[in-house]
Amino acid sequence: MQKYSVFSLVKNAFTNHENWEVAWKDPEPKKEYDVIIVGGGGHGLATAYYLAKEHGITNVAILEKGWIGGGNVGRNTTILRSNYMFDSNAHFYEFGMKLWETLSQELNYNVMYSPRGIINLAHSDAQMNAYARRGNSMRLNGIDAILLGRDDLKKMIPFADFSETCRFPIHGGLMQPRGGTARHDAVAWGYARQADSMGVDIIQNCEVTGFDVNNGKIEGVQTSRGNIKTKKVGLCVAGSTTLLADMLNMRLPIEAHVLQACVSEPVKPLLHNVVTFGAGHFYCSQSDKGEMVMGGDLDGYNSYAQRGNMPMIQHVLTGGLAVFPNFSRLKMLRTWGGIMDMSMDGSPIIDKTHIEGVYLNCGWCYGGFKATPSSGFVFAHTIAQDQVHELNSDFNLERFHTGKIIDEKGVGPKPWIG
Repeated sequence: MQKYSVFSLVKNAFTNHENWEVAWKDPEPKKEYDVIIVGGGGHGLATAYYLAKEHGITNVAILEKGWIGGGNVGRNTTILRSNYMFDSNAHFYEFGMKLWETLSQELNYNVMYSPRGIINLAHSDAQMNAYARRGNSMRLNGIDAILLGRDDLKKMIPFADFSETCRFPIHGGLMQPRGGTARHDAVAWGYARQADSMGVDIIQNCEVTGFDVNNGKIEGVQTSRGNIKTKKVGLCVAGSTTLLADMLNMRLPIEAHVLQACVSEPVKPLLHNVVTFGAGHFYCSQSDKGEMVMGGDLDGYNSYAQRGNMPMIQHVLTGGLAVFPNFSRLKMLRTWGGIMDMSMDGSPIIDKTHIEGVYLNCGWCYGGFKATPSSGFVFAHTIAQDQVHELNSDFNLERFHTGKIIDEKGVGPKPWIG
């Protein structure tokens, strides 16, 4: 067996990468595709993959303005869950959880799915009653849910502040044991590699600058690398959706906001679950490297900037210290912001539009990452079949006109996060 010295390993790290095989190709755009997906994040990559795998449509291009993994799929807190009360969300996200459970085998790529359990803390009797109701609804929909008391939580997170004088007394919580995390960049890379292997063209550094629409039908896309013909376009650009919608003379019921997150220096294993603290707009998990990955609330203004804001970071960490005082000794390594496409009712939009051949995937608010597999699956069906899947039939644009909204306020960082 060949032995390596420390110095030879370091040398390999700096030199051998030149001979690595590329995970996906870097093709020039063709003149025409059957389907163009705008946006090379998790949802766009998953959509292209399921178009090829489930529907046999491989003449597909993914157009990415930057690079794969440079948007929201690489700027989140990696939380996965399906702890919703309303049927529309519960069925959709539970379908996604089942896809997450086998995604590493599906993609032949370790996405580091970790079902460590997600705990939503409750700070009043009223909130405990609300959690009991939500947990009952989850169980009726076949989703795992456990109502935890104060003594249960003392055993699970003993370093939390359970004192009688704390600012936010912990009364109990609701846990979804199958909830957890996955590695965000691995998800993007796994979907990209598999989509590429099935014939999908992944075209990076290709900005969409306009659309060719004639008589209410899409005919092509204008890009920084030339015009491309197509009869079907799927928009998967998260917080930039309104910018592309403007090019199509479309007004959408969404706004772009920046959501803050940050990560600490690595420490020894301490936090074994994902813990969310809605009263203080804080949620946290510990990464495989030992870092504390923490997130919080939106900045209070519209923005397309992918950067953190110091006053909001201070607000986030103040909330965190109210629950975990021992975190005060941690040093912060980095912060970032993700551009959230906030819908008016907190639920996504996956639907056809009034322009024939243009399909919309947006409005994910705080839950875009966890929806990656289920979103890609149903959006691929909607594009391929030109009709919505039963799981996204309620996520339509029309609901904002009819008033049949899915007003599940818990999707955001009030009581539950993801």
